[in-house]
Amino acid sequence: MVCDLCLSSNGANEVLGGYRMQTQSGKLSMPLYMWNLAQATIKSGPIQLYGYIAARDSVDSMLNYVFNRTRDDPIVVQQGSIIELTGPKRGIALDCDVLFEFDMRIKNMDKEENDLELIDGIIELHEYLMTGTPRTVRISGDCGAVDMLVGNAVEATVEVAISEIDCAFDLSMSCVLSVLEESREFHLFGGAIGESCGLRRFVIAVDLSTMMHLKFGIDNKKGYNVVEHCCSFESKLHGCSSHQIKLEEATILAKVTWSPLY
Repeated sequence: MVCDLCLSSNGANEVLGGYRMQTQSGKLSMPLYMWNLAQATIKSGPIQLYGYIAARDSVDSMLNYVFNRTRDDPIVVQQGSIIELTGPKRGIALDCDVLFEFDMRIKNMDKEENDLELIDGIIELHEYLMTGTPRTVRISGDCGAVDMLVGNAVEATVEVAISEIDCAFDLSMSCVLSVLEESREFHLFGGAIGESCGLRRFVIAVDLSTMMHLKFGIDNKKGYNVVEHCCSFESKLHGCSSHQIKLEEATILAKVTWSPLY
């Protein structure tokens, strides 16, 4: 699949945007974005993704990897989850069109020949379309689709520590961001908590002018409905802030560190 993709204003997405930055060469850069698994033929349970997403721009002709995982080290996500990125190593220049190459697969059973192709191909994003309102691009493949949110953003590094455990419980965690006049929720974590621990770090791109909301769902398995708790953080260029939630089951400390994306 090769797509020469022109983004329409109907795909505008306010999750990203807010300010511009420069690469080391002084060129306008696209600090990106967010990717999430929009659809998958596997309808339930965890999904193991591997493969790569990389950009080519005017700085050089080398691949600048945004995501790169081997089959032996896949990322585990749910449908609708954010795909945690491993890059890029530098800002992506916007003085000309940018090519994104990708080959992402779903690990399926033990043998590689049974794996499913999620997306495979190339898209070209035009420079004049990337310097305005942030947009969302859906890349569809044989076994699902990935949404790429393109624009300018600040980086939120989210760290969550759980302590003072009174009883075991199931925890779900999601991030809620503003998308035009609506809110869009991204699943970050789901699992059982039985002892004090820290969750892995989550890196999220957030529009400088918006709020980021973290939502925690608690199920203590005592026959009650899942209880939700929320804390909110205002995005900014630099600094950090934290919020503590004291529950009967445990204490949750959420810390967010803000920084520019370079």
